[in-house]
Amino acid sequence: MFVLKNAWKSVIRNKGRNILIAIIVAIIAAAATVGLAIRNAASDIEAEGLSSTAVTATISVDRSKLISQARSESSSDSSSDSQPDFESMRENLSQDNLSLSDYEKYAKASSVGVSTYYSENTSLDATDDFQPVETSDSSSDSSSSSSSSSSSDSDSSDSDSSSSSSDSGSDSDSSSSQQGPGGQGGGMIGMGSSGDFALTGFSSDTAVSNASNGSFTMVDGEVFGYDSASDGKIIISKALAEFNDLKVGDTVSVEKTIDDDTQTYKLTISGIYKNTSSSESAGGPMGGTSQDPDNAIYTSVSTLEKLGIDSEADNADDTGTQLNFTYVLGSDDDYKTFAQNVKTAGLSDTYTVSSPDVEAYESSLAPMKNLSSFTLTFLLIVLGVGAVILIVLNLFNVRERKYEVGVMTAIGVKKPKVALQFVVELLIVTMVGLGIGVVGGAAAAGPVSNQLLSSQVSSQQSEQTSQQQQFGRSANMGGAPGSSNSDSSDSTDSSGSSAAPSAPSAPNGSSNGAPGAATKATEYISSLNATVNLTVVGQLILIGLALTLVSSLVGIIFVMRYEPLQILAERS
Repeated sequence: MFVLKNAWKSVIRNKGRNILIAIIVAIIAAAATVGLAIRNAASDIEAEGLSSTAVTATISVDRSKLISQARSESSSDSSSDSQPDFESMRENLSQDNLSLSDYEKYAKASSVGVSTYYSENTSLDATDDFQPVETSDSSSDSSSSSSSSSSSDSDSSDSDSSSSSSDSGSDSDSSSSQQGPGGQGGGMIGMGSSGDFALTGFSSDTAVSNASNGSFTMVDGEVFGYDSASDGKIIISKALAEFNDLKVGDTVSVEKTIDDDTQTYKLTISGIYKNTSSSESAGGPMGGTSQDPDNAIYTSVSTLEKLGIDSEADNADDTGTQLNFTYVLGSDDDYKTFAQNVKTAGLSDTYTVSSPDVEAYESSLAPMKNLSSFTLTFLLIVLGVGAVILIVLNLFNVRERKYEVGVMTAIGVKKPKVALQFVVELLIVTMVGLGIGVVGGAAAAGPVSNQLLSSQVSSQQSEQTSQQQQFGRSANMGGAPGSSNSDSSDSTDSSGSSAAPSAPSAPNGSSNGAPGAATKATEYISSLNATVNLTVVGQLILIGLALTLVSSLVGIIFVMRYEPLQILAERS
């Protein structure tokens, strides 16, 4: 009680110095409050952002590892100055993609709830009465676009030419794991493949909602079913229907050349859709008209199986049919668990598990992470400078009160009690300043954090714009290569049951865009809920105690070194 009474009297007696200390502590506390609130909000967003949101995952071949393996194998059989063994590397890259049963096996091996959907893609050729949407320029570049008066021999020649090109494309495709953009349902045929139409078979409505051409709306009819009762039913784009003067219920003929044998398929239009995204052709002489979103034909996987051109068919290598399989997990944690489970289940290390949703969300956090890192640096500097200032002030305080220390110790007060009194005095002043600083910091945390984050976002976007201009692109062409939209984080929660939940949005915000289209810029996290909660208050109290102890340490050392008789003798 003696220490407390004396400490309080000293605080009242030395108002000027203590007010100065309180102001300094308040400034430190306000800056610390803003910094801790920002870091706490950033940590919550990063930890909880995908904790209750459905996350998609895909498995694909790790080409870099395959090439490295081929190089290491060929280096032992050849001299150091010889050319790389290209043939050996091509054989390694031609490693078979996973089959449908493989993908399903890994889904069953997961210890967390997982649902799946998939699509299969191939190309089809036009017939005289069913032509792709194309301009006169693209028509002149395609040997399959002959007039209706051409002879059947000429048509056959065109089909053979198309078949040759298709076989070449198939050989190229077999050397890699060709997923749709982001690995999400229904990738388009890869650039360089031939064909007039891109035929995609879907396993479910979830797969359709993640079509590679983006979202679409039915304008007539309805989407096909997925059982054998709906075999042969397709939906086509409004532009393709108008180009060929077709309506719901009409039957169209398409062709596909397999092993120099041209097969003709009859398909019935069950619905007509309109693309929500741009329908401009993303193809060209190399890509073919099949790259145009308007020339995409959608059907069920069951139809592809009925036609014998699905990915599990015996001649799948000749048809060039590609399988795109997607897993849907309940959260980011489930995704990490799933990635470990599939490795345990025997997935080769030449395959990788990735998630476009996680990658897109992490990209959207870039400015926030930069701000959090900057805030930590600023916080450390403020605390360091503040501690030095308080140490200096406390040192002068002890030196000024040297005679008081001598009198107290001379009348029998123990030195530890005297030192404790100085600590309590500083603690009282520090807590008062801390309280004022917390109130001010709490009021400023929200506006300051959002203003700082806005500056970070602008800086990140300026960097993207600069990169686009460096590559000769205009500023409105979307994000830098590889950027994606954080809308994928807004996907629907997964129930973890066997039924497929609503699919997450694709990284470009409207399911995956057509190949070749400009990538949309990343939509960064643009606001923080930087509030002062119990966690922040607790951290600030610890900071206040630490500052008090550190700044009091010098005073304690001086008090313990003072000898009362010497002090009184010097004073007299």
